[in-house]
Amino acid sequence: MSEFWLISAPGDKENLQALERMNTVTSKSNLSYNTKFAIPDFKVGTLDSLVGLSDELGKLDTFAESLIRRMAQSVVEVMEDSKGKVQEHLLANGVDLTSFVTHFEWDMAKYPAKQPLVSVVDTIAKQLAQIEMDLKSRTAAYNTLKTNLENLEKKSMGNLFTRTLSDIVSKEDFVLDSEYLVTLLVIVPKPNYSQWQKTYESLSDMVVPRSTKLITEDKEGGLFTVTLFRKVIEDFKTKAKENKFTVREFYYDEKEIKREREEMARLLSDKKQQYQTSCVALKKGSSTFPDHKVKVTPLGNPDRPAAGQTDRERESEGEGEGPLLRWLKVNFSEAFIAWIHIKALRVFVESVLRYGLPVNFQAVLLQPHKKSSTKRLREVLNSVFRHLDEVAAASILDASVEIPGLQLNNQDYFPYVYFHIDLSLLD
Repeated sequence: MSEFWLISAPGDKENLQALERMNTVTSKSNLSYNTKFAIPDFKVGTLDSLVGLSDELGKLDTFAESLIRRMAQSVVEVMEDSKGKVQEHLLANGVDLTSFVTHFEWDMAKYPAKQPLVSVVDTIAKQLAQIEMDLKSRTAAYNTLKTNLENLEKKSMGNLFTRTLSDIVSKEDFVLDSEYLVTLLVIVPKPNYSQWQKTYESLSDMVVPRSTKLITEDKEGGLFTVTLFRKVIEDFKTKAKENKFTVREFYYDEKEIKREREEMARLLSDKKQQYQTSCVALKKGSSTFPDHKVKVTPLGNPDRPAAGQTDRERESEGEGEGPLLRWLKVNFSEAFIAWIHIKALRVFVESVLRYGLPVNFQAVLLQPHKKSSTKRLREVLNSVFRHLDEVAAASILDASVEIPGLQLNNQDYFPYVYFHIDLSLLD
C-alpha cells in the first residue's frame, strides 16, 4: 500500500517497551512494516510559539499535499501518450517516493535544525509558495498553447460545411488572377452526384463547361470545384441552393493558407517540445526502481540507502526532455521533500505539546500491508498506547461510556501523536 502512519510516543522505558511490543504484534500478525523515523533536535522555543506553529504547520501540510498532487496531475497531462511512464518522473531526490519516506533523513543543509523553528517553517513556506507561483505561470502558458492547437485541430476535423480547407485544396484547383473568371467550391450530397454532373453547367449563364472536379468527400457528400464568370456568382448560388447544392464561401489565398499551415506546425512543435522525452532519459529513469518495490528497514535497524542525486545531476540527466516536464520533475521532487519535512516538524511540535519537556519521544513510521488490516492495526495501537490517555482509551474501547464534553471517535482520535501520509493519489 502507498499509505503510511507516522506516530510518536514518549521515549521513556515504559513507552519504548510499548513500541517494541507494538512492533512484535504487527510483525507477527502481518499488519505493517515499521521503521524508525529520525527527527533532529530542534530549538523548542516558547509554548506560545509551539501552539502557533501547530496551527501554521497544519495549514502548510494541507497546502503542500495539494501542491504535489497538482504537480503530479500536470505530469500526467503533459506526458499524454506516455502516461504509462509517469511514475518514472515522480521521484524525490532521485529515488521513488516510498523509498524516500521510509528512509527519510532531515536535510540539514537546506533546513538547518539549529535555526529557530519559526525560521525553518518560514523557509519551507516561501519555497512552496514560489513553486506554486511558477507552476501556475508555466501550466497557464502550456494550457494556452494546448487550447490554441486544439482549436486549430477542431477546424480540420469537422464536416465539409465547417472544417478548414487549407489542408485539402491546392493552387491547381483554382483559376487565379483572372479579371473575369472565378472558381467556387460546392458541397454536393452523395445521392446527388449524378444530378450535379448533369445540371451544374446550366444552373446559370456563363458557367465554364467541364470545369467541375471532385476534390474530396466525407460520409455525407463531396466538395466539387466549378469555374464561372464573376458577374453570375449570386445567380449561380441561388440556383445551386434550389437544387440542394451548397456553395462554400472560400477564396484561395496562398499567403493565408501558408500562414495557417505554419501556425499549426509551430504549435505542434512547441507542444511536443514541452514534454518530449528522449529514450535515454526514460531508460535512466526506469532502471533505478523498475517495479517501485522497496525493502523496508525493520524497527531498530535504521540502515539508510545511498544518497540520491542532486538537482543539478537530475536536470542534466533530463536534457532530452522538454522544459515543462523537466521543471515539473525537479520541482515535484523539491515540493515532496518539503512536504515530508513538514510532517517531521509536525511530529516534533505535537509531541512536545503533548508529552512535555524535556524533549524525549520516539517517532515511528508504519506502512500497513493492506487496506483490510488498517482497522486491526488501529486497535493494536490503541491497546498498546492506551496508558497515554486512559480516559480516552476507555471510551474508545467501550462505546457505551459517555463522558460529558468529550467527543471521541476511534477513527479520528489517538492517545499518541499521529499523522497520515497517503501516496495512493500519486499512483
